[in-house]
Amino acid sequence: MERPHRESLDPAGAGAVLVGTTAVSIGLGALIGWAAGSWPLGALGGAVVGIPGGVFAVYRRYRGVFS
Repeated sequence: MERPHRESLDPAGAGAVLVGTTAVSIGLGALIGWAAGSWPLGALGGAVVGIPGGVFAVYRRYRGVFS
């Protein structure tokens, strides 16, 4: 019997997911902040939300690697 194929951890892919998710969140925050009158505060809010969001996205993408 063959063993089921295990997913491998790709550090570059994980970094791309983390950076991409964080950058999109910062961009959306800056856009919302610009509409509200202060894009730097919006970008800061996007970073505050985006960093944990990026970590969660990496966790969801690679959740089967360590099991």
